[in-house]
Amino acid sequence: MSKTAFSSPNHGERCLGPPDMIIIHYTGMETSAAARMRLCDPAAEVSAHYLIDVDGTIDQLVDEARRAWHAGVSEWDGETDINSRSIGIELVNKGAGPDYHPFPAAQMAALIDLITDIVARHDIAPKDVVGHEDIAPGRKIDPGPKFDWERLRRLGLATGPRLP
Repeated sequence: MSKTAFSSPNHGERCLGPPDMIIIHYTGMETSAAARMRLCDPAAEVSAHYLIDVDGTIDQLVDEARRAWHAGVSEWDGETDINSRSIGIELVNKGAGPDYHPFPAAQMAALIDLITDIVARHDIAPKDVVGHEDIAPGRKIDPGPKFDWERLRRLGLATGPRLP
């Protein structure tokens, strides 16, 4: 797994100790460059720990010890400060609409490697590897129906999706 490091200014202190969740998103943007620009723009006030391009390139934008701003208003398992307890992963994908496409094999392979590494280091349970749609139902729809949850389930990395 190859990672490149960029730096998003959009992060803060974790309030709840080490991460115990992984949240999967799609960018809803045309390119990784456009997504990276937004996730690293201080005016946007949004970020993620990782950005994975369609070719499998992984950019680390925020150190895992920090609280990235990716979950927004959300709730999981009775907790509401999801940013403080999670690692956010953005997948480059245009998202909902006519250009929404399945996640490419190289991108999924990189995601699986990254999740496997994070889960091992932080002892994250498969039930806590979720989509943005799971923690913000009705407000968010990513990573959406073309995301291969079944593959993550078969590998024991997730139990999702939770929503129909």
